[in-house]
Amino acid sequence: MKGSKDALLPKIWTIGTILKWTQNYFAKKGIPSARVDAEVLLAYLLQKERIYLYVHFDEPMQEDELKAFHNLVKMRANRIPVAYIIGEKEFMGLTFKVSCNVLVPRPDTEILVESVLTRLPEEDGLLLADIGTGSGAIIISLLKAREDMKGYAVDISEPALEIANKNAQLHKIAGRIEFLQGDLLTPLKKCGKESFFAIVSNPPYIPPQDLPHLDPEVRCNEPSVALTDNRDGLEFYRRLLRSAKDFLRADGFLACEVGKGQADDVKRLSEQNGWGKVEVIKDLAGIERVLVIWKQK
Repeated sequence: MKGSKDALLPKIWTIGTILKWTQNYFAKKGIPSARVDAEVLLAYLLQKERIYLYVHFDEPMQEDELKAFHNLVKMRANRIPVAYIIGEKEFMGLTFKVSCNVLVPRPDTEILVESVLTRLPEEDGLLLADIGTGSGAIIISLLKAREDMKGYAVDISEPALEIANKNAQLHKIAGRIEFLQGDLLTPLKKCGKESFFAIVSNPPYIPPQDLPHLDPEVRCNEPSVALTDNRDGLEFYRRLLRSAKDFLRADGFLACEVGKGQADDVKRLSEQNGWGKVEVIKDLAGIERVLVIWKQK
């Protein structure tokens, strides 16, 4: 903040003045969530809850705090996601460690988790698999909701699996989950056929021609291998729908998140591969976001 030309500087920086300045600065940089981001970063720096900031608006900031906060503000102004800056993101009411090796968990994906949970039978010992687990947010949220279940988490990225493993330990479910490195369903062959009641996936589904239109936070920072199939956005659905039935129980299902406008294409692929009923679930914006594809005819 020192020497900035963006605003007249107060003689004493308080929590209130620093928040107001940062909000204005982020807004000028085109960051839509300017106020929230300012609060999250300052709360992270001070190791306090955000409510603390409102109760202590007039509390002066120390010089070392101002310097450290300046570095955080600079990173965010360069469009680095807040989750990467602070190293964590909330999802399904849980906090997950994240890094640039995994996608930042998003609210839309909570619909996938909720759709799976509401379709699981009241049966002990259900086995689930999460393909392309990334941070592990999906499978860990599912296992936290149902302590009687076990799961497998698959990812081709070793750094991603390291993050997911840390999150499993953080949420104390490491004993109920196994991490497998490999391509899509291949690592599940060790489990045998018809082992799983549900296979869940949020695969890379963004066509490469759409990447330039993504927000810079995503386009420039999140791992491209987790964003796009470098084809038409449907390649991973083709592969999942060709083979996932082999690993599902007769009464099981495959649940996938899909991109805007992809639901009909994925539904058609499921029909071509001999799947049964397909349920389409919309997100809060009315976009067809999740498909639950049943094995049974």
